[in-house]
Amino acid sequence: MRIAAVAALFDGLREADVVAWVERGWIRPEDGPVFHDIDVARIRLIHELLFRMDLREDAVPLILSLLDQVYMLRGSLQAVMGAIEGQPPAVRAAILAGLRI
Repeated sequence: MRIAAVAALFDGLREADVVAWVERGWIRPEDGPVFHDIDVARIRLIHELLFRMDLREDAVPLILSLLDQVYMLRGSLQAVMGAIEGQPPAVRAAILAGLRI
């Protein structure tokens, strides 16, 4: 999807806004001017933060960084769970017993 099509999806969003967000590194499309679903989802988030929640622009990088960390942690935890599930039952039981606090 091109910038014009993306901007048209959101009330009040201009192409210049999307370009500025790319220049600031808030959005990093892999295919240059072509935006994929993941890019559009991030644009939706930024649009919500700025246009609906009325946050200041200087807060956006912090929020995006924290959310990126949460998503990375989630992916890491899924990988750990996959590794645990691949273990013999006795090992899984020992791990689960060790996690109980």
